[in-house]
Amino acid sequence: MLDTLKGIVGDAGWVSDEEALRPHLTEWRDRYRGDTPIMVSPGSTDQVAAVVRACADAGTPIVPQGGNTGLCGGAIPDASGSEVLLSLSRLDRIRSVSALDYSLVAEAGCVLADVQSVAADAGRLFPLSLSAEGSCQIGGNLSTNAGGINVLRYGNARDQVLGLEVVLPDGRIWDGLRALRKDTAGYDLKQLFIGAEGTLGIITAATLRLYPPTRYVQTAFVGLSSVADAIALLAWLRQEAADELQAFELIQHRALQFVVDHIPSTRNPFKPGHPWYVLMETSNEPDAHAFESLLGEAMEKLSVEDAIVAKNETEANDLWRLRHSISEAQKFEGASLKHDISVPIGQIGRFIELAEAAVLARIPDARIVAFGHVGDGNVHFNISQPLSWSAEDFLQQREAVAELVYDVTASFNGSISAEHGIGQAKRDDLRRYRSETELSLMRAVKQALDPANIMNPGKVIQGSAR
Repeated sequence: MLDTLKGIVGDAGWVSDEEALRPHLTEWRDRYRGDTPIMVSPGSTDQVAAVVRACADAGTPIVPQGGNTGLCGGAIPDASGSEVLLSLSRLDRIRSVSALDYSLVAEAGCVLADVQSVAADAGRLFPLSLSAEGSCQIGGNLSTNAGGINVLRYGNARDQVLGLEVVLPDGRIWDGLRALRKDTAGYDLKQLFIGAEGTLGIITAATLRLYPPTRYVQTAFVGLSSVADAIALLAWLRQEAADELQAFELIQHRALQFVVDHIPSTRNPFKPGHPWYVLMETSNEPDAHAFESLLGEAMEKLSVEDAIVAKNETEANDLWRLRHSISEAQKFEGASLKHDISVPIGQIGRFIELAEAAVLARIPDARIVAFGHVGDGNVHFNISQPLSWSAEDFLQQREAVAELVYDVTASFNGSISAEHGIGQAKRDDLRRYRSETELSLMRAVKQALDPANIMNPGKVIQGSAR
């Protein structure tokens, strides 16, 4: 079997050395570790299809991997050593760009930042933007339906897709790389594979939607006393600024303080600080004074305590660095438990209040670190270990704390996964928080497309064959 796979991808397309494989067998948080006899890196869609056919014939499971920046173990093989790891990194070509059609075709291994750059060179915007955009790959972004900072204006990853090319579990290639805005001819098959985390097929290329470039971007940092005040500000700005508002990030004071304490050359723009902050961005407003006037009006009409506007791109980047550095800074504070949830926007404040109370009732000295893309209801409700606890003791509370947080999430009819996917981390939680009807529909789709359950088994939802 290994010789067959090596023959398909050629000498440059496989790795079996233990040291070279190591970075691909664990995820960013080092929570999941796996094993594999080989990682193959096909150089074309035809090679991907040939690898899948060979694995299907042998009944060998396949784990697709992009940039391996996920947080739920979705791209990590199990510990059995019986699964083939399939990297999409060599499928890194931009096949075409059409400024007139506002679209481009990118292979799955293209790094997100490179897709953004190619679009910009064509005078267009690809709006998907994540903290990991310098290393994550577009195939992984689509397979997890990534969100990021611009969902408020442009939507999730699935909203940026016009068409897909997918290798199916039997090795057939579905060419759905259409650039159509309107197509009602049957089921919208591409949506099956977006967010499926490689369990239904392997995305090898995508036709992506482009937009006019943003101009006159204005960035502001706002201090507030409560989440309720932030939600009121968001509602008011959406009315006053309409489609010009493209990002609205909520940051708790503790999260910002962690950044200031541990990330060099960062500082809190306000002295003294505030309990909560919002990092917001608008575009296509040529008059900077109009933006400042809008914020001034917000301070008069709403409970906005303070605000600053970035004077140039450097200052704007400094403000965004505060937001993007939270996860990195939290590592310096010891072990953490992370929950990527979403609730209706108007309920975010109440969710944080109830979830914090539930966690503190169990672990009184836990340190809540809440932040997220509040413009789309996505809260990263993280918890850092108490200063008096060991990391080991704290991490033993993972399942119990997750249940507390997810129970509160469910009480608002929210989602236990807003943008990081299910992977293996939340597979059991999915069974608890989604109805049996919904789960049976998922299993039926999995059974129909992958009856042998060779595509990323053990992720998202368990197939019946393995």
